[in-house]
Amino acid sequence: MTAKNKSALTEKDGVSQPETTSKSSAEKIKLRRSKQITTDEFVTNILAGNITYLSRAITLVESTNVNHQKQATEIIERCLPHANKSIRIGITGVPGVGKSTFIEAFGKHVTSLGKKVAVLAVDPSSSVNKGSILGDKTRMEELVTDKNAFIRPSPSGTSLGGVAQKTRESIILCEAAGFDTIIIETVGVGQSETAVHSMVDFFLLLKLAGAGDELQGIKRGIIEMADAIVINKADGDNEKNAKIAKVAFTRALHLYPPKESGWLPKVETASALTNDNIDKVFSMIAEYFTTVTTSGYFQQKRNEQNKYWLLETINLQLKNNFFGRDVVKNQLEKEIKNLENGKTTPFNAAKNLLDL
Repeated sequence: MTAKNKSALTEKDGVSQPETTSKSSAEKIKLRRSKQITTDEFVTNILAGNITYLSRAITLVESTNVNHQKQATEIIERCLPHANKSIRIGITGVPGVGKSTFIEAFGKHVTSLGKKVAVLAVDPSSSVNKGSILGDKTRMEELVTDKNAFIRPSPSGTSLGGVAQKTRESIILCEAAGFDTIIIETVGVGQSETAVHSMVDFFLLLKLAGAGDELQGIKRGIIEMADAIVINKADGDNEKNAKIAKVAFTRALHLYPPKESGWLPKVETASALTNDNIDKVFSMIAEYFTTVTTSGYFQQKRNEQNKYWLLETINLQLKNNFFGRDVVKNQLEKEIKNLENGKTTPFNAAKNLLDL
């Protein structure tokens, strides 16, 4: 067939991969197209610090697919001996306090010291459509391009306090991949602080000055959990207010009983925008770890956290098994109708379901 009468349907050679495609992108495409990645491949690449395989493994951890869960469990068990070698920092604060900006500035400081930082940012899921914004990667433009940083936004779903159910397992995988500083950002609402506090070594509370929440923020629960309070956005016209807030919080902390760790919580001002005092915050955290490691409290707390999550996992599994039964689903619908018609009470309805 000559060039003149060639058919438009003639098959041509496939388009070659453009040179602009990065190696990591090409690797991700290859992984997506592959049918099955073995557990051995996952573990080998995670231990080698391969971010692509780490991301895929966390996706398996978060999946509700039974086969995915089975493989995720195998990966975690094999990565466990290589984990528990990091410092875990929880960072919380109300929306608008500047968590993402602070974490980026803090993360950049940590990587500048030759360390590797992983940020597990839990985004709020919509209670209406269960969707999640997952925007932390767009808010941390500089950190996301740092080769020694890994940012993983995860939808919080309906788990305790808005914290992704599988965050603990994700921590193990990140540690096995060589990340020595793990930061967990909470959504800053509800019971998320309690959940994060139960899985980190150091709990940092971010506050704002001049926003009318200095006294509002002095609540027994959150203050007792905090190992440090940082007054963020302490720059420009707000710097004076930040210093005043620092004095107020420092006085408030003295009203609380001493912590079991022997650590006296500290208050610091900082500006993620200008990088002021970010190094001081890191030095404060380093001082804390020296204190609790020497006293033996560090390992004691980790052991207590493991027990806590053992019981939480059992409770969660029992709940899922209960509501997953067809006989319970059918009876639940009947009991709800009886409630709506005033034929039963919530307590009797629950008893009938539990008796099944």
